[in-house]
Amino acid sequence: MDPSTMSTEQRNAFNRQVVERFRAQRGTGSIGDMMHADRMLLLTHTGARTGTRRTTPMGFWRLQGDRLVVVASNAGAPRHPDWFHNVVAHPEVTVELGPDTWQAVATVLDAPGRALLWPLLLEQAPFFARHQEQTDRVIPLVELRRSGD
Repeated sequence: MDPSTMSTEQRNAFNRQVVERFRAQRGTGSIGDMMHADRMLLLTHTGARTGTRRTTPMGFWRLQGDRLVVVASNAGAPRHPDWFHNVVAHPEVTVELGPDTWQAVATVLDAPGRALLWPLLLEQAPFFARHQEQTDRVIPLVELRRSGD
């Protein structure tokens, strides 16, 4: 099933299954038909309104070392994904990548930073161009940097 066509309840159930499988496999191997664990991380964030901790699976791109970037595309929907609002309100997050888990700080890249990275990202993941074409909002890029770096 395509996550971009799911209701919120379906997407939450799908994400729970992906999280469980990712953790059971310690971040290795295939995670369903559409994802492979070596390009995926789990981001645990705090709800902006509720304060509830939630875990969201997502693709990532490595900048250098432990600096990672995730894309708040929401498959080209008109609204940012919920996790994006959460990390803006509470930038302290937990990253699970493969068998490793660490605390990180999420930072939305400013316009010049995004402008530098966006073309490079599209070279590796051209489907994000379609997501950007589907929406009037500028799709944010969020850097995840290990706390203390």
